[in-house]
Amino acid sequence: MKDISVKMNKNEWLEILGAMIVLCAATLLPPAIAQISTAIFFVLFAFFKPFQSLVILVPYVIFRTLFIELNPGLKLIGDLITIVVLLRMFLLNTKKFKTWFHFKPFEYFFFAFLIFGAVIGYKNGVSLGAIVFQLRTFGVMYLLYYIISRSELPKNFLVKLAWVTVFSGAIIFVQGIVEKLSMRQLLMPEVWTQKILSSTNFVRIYGMLNNPNSLALVMFFAISAVFFLRWVYKDTEFKWSLRIAQVAFFGMLLLTLSRGTWIAAFVFVLFFMLIARNWQLLKKIGVTLIVSIVLIYLPVNWGVTFLQNLGVENTVAPDEISGGISNRFTETFSDDTLELMQESGRMFYIKKGIEVLKDYPITGAGFGTFGGSATLSYDSPIYEEYGIRSDIYGGKNFYSDNQYIQVIAETGAVGVLLFAGFLLAMVWMYWKERKTVFGQYLFGLWFATGVAGFFYNIWELKVYVLFYFILFGIFASMRTMYPMLKLCDYEKQKAE
Repeated sequence: MKDISVKMNKNEWLEILGAMIVLCAATLLPPAIAQISTAIFFVLFAFFKPFQSLVILVPYVIFRTLFIELNPGLKLIGDLITIVVLLRMFLLNTKKFKTWFHFKPFEYFFFAFLIFGAVIGYKNGVSLGAIVFQLRTFGVMYLLYYIISRSELPKNFLVKLAWVTVFSGAIIFVQGIVEKLSMRQLLMPEVWTQKILSSTNFVRIYGMLNNPNSLALVMFFAISAVFFLRWVYKDTEFKWSLRIAQVAFFGMLLLTLSRGTWIAAFVFVLFFMLIARNWQLLKKIGVTLIVSIVLIYLPVNWGVTFLQNLGVENTVAPDEISGGISNRFTETFSDDTLELMQESGRMFYIKKGIEVLKDYPITGAGFGTFGGSATLSYDSPIYEEYGIRSDIYGGKNFYSDNQYIQVIAETGAVGVLLFAGFLLAMVWMYWKERKTVFGQYLFGLWFATGVAGFFYNIWELKVYVLFYFILFGIFASMRTMYPMLKLCDYEKQKAE
């Protein structure tokens, strides 16, 4: 994909809409039937419409938490699509199998990191199931990068992804506003409405992802998609629709009260502007932020107060509900918050991670031992030894909420070097393309991701790495960084 096209035919949209209707309809079926029927449908869809199925992954992953809540039989659709498209690529390129193994330095560091963490974890008593689970978490979204970076993409692929992201963001926005005004009583699964939240968290919008931080990260990419579409359409077509979406998404980002995402977004803008020097864009961001506060953030909060005065209430709401943008930052350094962080929050995890490192300074304790995805589903063999109880985190094992302390505790000095090599080799690729807009965007995104890693297990957060690796893959494909592999000539030609 050397050029970007905005041309999309009706059938492409009908295929995407049809696939989403299948997903929504499947939520009404018994789980076993839903699992079998959607597996058959999406295996065929992914094989015969590989590029379209990659686009479908965006709304599926965004709404995956909701789909699974409504029907657990829809859990593995994303993995199925990814694997089937990858197998199709291999089948169509058997004569060029040597080109399958062309990798960049960051990939070699990544593979070494995964192998090392898995071997050490197994050596220290982690079950094979837990190790596979952790490898899947780290690796499945990389496979999207592998596929996309080596494919000659349809010229409208990036525009189509942007529109699907904007449409998904619009749905999230509407649901989020209703959730906020109804005090978490409408447009949510009943089990979510009954969730007990603290006073500081109750005022946040959890949305269709059931997590305000994940929602904020999606809004970040939705805002990026809007800016991209305004740029590609040169602010002519869909001008006001995109401006309205831009304000709405900024407003929703503020309403999540997600400090980590706000900080990461600020870092992105800072580093993007350092090399892009696009002051006109910075002005647009500033104006949109102010307008979103005036037209979205403040009116929605006033609306909540008004409805509370009319008697609208939630039976599981805390006695005192308070919080806003200023509160989110001031409460960070309050005595109560700092004490809680020491007892069971991020500082507690960092302290325990350092204890693990002291005992395993070179190799760490291995994957599946500390604060990662695997430890949420499988117990860790070292938690009892280090006095880490499941009941400190709502009756279940915990995320470390810090990617780096997890890497440090699980892989030690060797893993830290490998992980650093993975990250630095990536940013070097972006730096070499710093004169292009795409290179500038990914350069800023790399720093934002690095900062986000201090607040989240960012490389395990599916909805984030989905966007990251898709965009990285498109970047690599547009610059032909690998030998191109055939995936689907028919779809490519049709899109042109």
